[in-house]
Amino acid sequence: MLTGLRVLLVLALVSVSAAARAENLWEGRSVAFFGVTLLDTSIEGEIHGTRPDEIARVEIVNDYIRERLEEEGLVLVDLAPVAEELARVRNPADCNNCDIRMARELGADYSVVGEVQKVSNLILSMNLYIRDVESGHHLRGQAVDIRSNTDETWIRGMRYILNRSIFTGE
Repeated sequence: MLTGLRVLLVLALVSVSAAARAENLWEGRSVAFFGVTLLDTSIEGEIHGTRPDEIARVEIVNDYIRERLEEEGLVLVDLAPVAEELARVRNPADCNNCDIRMARELGADYSVVGEVQKVSNLILSMNLYIRDVESGHHLRGQAVDIRSNTDETWIRGMRYILNRSIFTGE
């Protein structure tokens, strides 16, 4: 019985230690967050264009991601020095690594890019990736499909990616 308690105590201490290390993984590192791009490939979008509520959701999700990056100890770099180049890029998540080049110019450790592809008003695909600026490699990221086109489902989708893939502590 005592041995079983010791094993449980050791496992608990290892879990606490791993959580503490994970908590500091991002601390003080800098990130260039280039925002989430909405790609509307739906019939509705083709006929009527992008809806104002979807443009607002992009900003809601961008704000949510910024807050989470800062909560995890990352320092957001100012994008102003690359604003002109960024304005010419349709989608920083798909620009032949222009995000890495701009993040390097800004002195960031990481680049974060995201997309929301609207397939229909019911089906949306969300992607978020963090890349190492020095190597150019993807560090973490994920794509999820969400059902329903509401503020709540967009936040839930991004929360899932951030919790399950980006800030997992692994």
